[in-house]
Amino acid sequence: MAGYSGTKQDHMRRLRRIEGQVRGLQRMVEEDKYCIDVLTQVSASTSALRSFALALLEEHLAHCVADATAKGGDEAALKVKEASEAIERLVRS
Repeated sequence: MAGYSGTKQDHMRRLRRIEGQVRGLQRMVEEDKYCIDVLTQVSASTSALRSFALALLEEHLAHCVADATAKGGDEAALKVKEASEAIERLVRS
């Protein structure tokens, strides 16, 4: 079971809102809106995605990684490595 199962509906609402923001960007470009206004909306969408990613990462650490480390062994090391790589990707983006 995924660590975010308990908050899946909240995540789905956030993703639908982000999807709406991206569609709004498409409309802005289609309507030839001012570049700075489009960039402002890009920044808002990027921030919303980053916030979603951090919430998902927090749940992953609290559930998946915590469960694996409580059990110990190779599974624990793998989950910690996966989490570290995910954090690295987020920091680079």
